[in-house]
Amino acid sequence: MEPGTSTSDERVLPPVEEMAAWLDGRHPGGDGVLASRARETMLAEVGPAVHMRGLLEFSNSCTQGCYYCGIRNDAGRSVRGVRRAESVPLRFTLSESEILDAARHCLNAGFGSMTLQSGERRDPAFVAFVERILRRIKAETTTPELPEGLGITLCVGEQRRDVYERFFNAGAHRYLLRIETSDPDLFARLHPPPQSFDRRVQALTELQEIGYQVGTGVMIGLPGQGGEELARDISFFAAIDADMIGMGPYIEAPGSAYVEMNRRSLLPAGSTAERLRRALRMIAVTRIALRDVNIAATTALQALSPTGREAGLMFGANVLMPIVTPGSRRDSYQLYQGKPCIDEAAEACTACIIGRAARVSRPVTQNGWGDAPHATRKGRIPA
Repeated sequence: MEPGTSTSDERVLPPVEEMAAWLDGRHPGGDGVLASRARETMLAEVGPAVHMRGLLEFSNSCTQGCYYCGIRNDAGRSVRGVRRAESVPLRFTLSESEILDAARHCLNAGFGSMTLQSGERRDPAFVAFVERILRRIKAETTTPELPEGLGITLCVGEQRRDVYERFFNAGAHRYLLRIETSDPDLFARLHPPPQSFDRRVQALTELQEIGYQVGTGVMIGLPGQGGEELARDISFFAAIDADMIGMGPYIEAPGSAYVEMNRRSLLPAGSTAERLRRALRMIAVTRIALRDVNIAATTALQALSPTGREAGLMFGANVLMPIVTPGSRRDSYQLYQGKPCIDEAAEACTACIIGRAARVSRPVTQNGWGDAPHATRKGRIPA
């Protein structure tokens, strides 16, 4: 059977108790057997290819105050014990020409796809800016291989439904909005009011109704989170019929956000090694359960291990996101401590990430959008 040709319309997930045991390290035969099973599922359902998404962090301005985030809106607030230089990220928004340069880099590198990520803003000027750059990227990256231009994943937080529609009509066809945790109580601990779990779920529903391929994900290693909670996260992914999953280990934030995490007892649970093991198991179990979705080996894995992203691929991931943010801006977009690649140019990241796929004997998609077979089967591919 060719990858992505599964005829089953309904996923049959393993029981929550069974997934929880695997996530806690109790898969029969151990993590090695779990990884092998995930790779077998990946090869059957999505194939061996790794899809590249050039990741452009185009603005770190944010109106939200998520307690765990290094670019939260109150990161410049005076916090006892934190030097101001440590607590205030230099705020930036790339110009249209800088964004177009990054898009052309993705095109020339053969990625075929990019992700536009920023802090969350909802003001009219920001919305108009994003809509404009989406249209320009689509218009200025058309080639014989990509007659509709680069594929675009957008990640700019919660917006009104009409704004999602504007972005979709301007050319974004995938949207990543992480739930962070499917436990409403834990979500409330991580996010100050007026952010709400119900509103996040509503946003994911609206995105899917509009026609986006929808991505979501969680942080792994949250305080009070065990195998059962992570298994319920996977059940949540299935319940909303997600097309792509982006998740990674929960890591301390820099500066004042770290102080706030500590004050609220929100520092990561478990050692670095254990968080990495759990994150890899989460990738594997999600692959086994959801089968034909796209799953990213995220940058945060590499923050815990120099070969973290390669390990993610070995546990069933099929997407890598080389950072194409200009080198002069990367230090100001640190959502967590120890973020890798902040001192590299886009060209270096591109060569490095392709090498990581090669080291685990995985081919890289060239000049393709790399949409998930699940989205194709569900009819969520742009006409």
